[in-house]
Amino acid sequence: MSSMRELYQEMIIDHSRSPRNHGKLQSANLEARGNNPLCGDEIDMQVLRSEDGVLSEIGFEATACAICTASASILTETLKGKAENEARGIFESFHSTVTGESSAAYPPELMKLEVFTGVKDYPSRVKCATLPWHTLMQALEEKSEEASTE
Repeated sequence: MSSMRELYQEMIIDHSRSPRNHGKLQSANLEARGNNPLCGDEIDMQVLRSEDGVLSEIGFEATACAICTASASILTETLKGKAENEARGIFESFHSTVTGESSAAYPPELMKLEVFTGVKDYPSRVKCATLPWHTLMQALEEKSEEASTE
């Protein structure tokens, strides 16, 4: 196994065992729930969006696999403090990369997202990696229905 692949696996394990920003965000003004019915992953995402559209705080609670939990953890670290339109652009880039629609390289400040590039070869794992992102988009759109990978 290549050293880069080992590094990526270690990062996923680290974020799944010690997820960042895990726990209900009490000051949230946006919330959404996500569900992957194929594997049972469930996630609740809370966001504090400022009046000027900045995602000031992002928190989550999840009963989910390692990939989903790590993805949510890295999402919160990556998008916290970003403007909503920038967060949406990062979502589009992430989604197109993990689904194999694009092979464009991430800019240096988003290199943590590179750890999920390999999931494109495993369609069921793509859903695990993207569920937190879809759930966040659901929260930003202020939709009440549950986000799903289906």
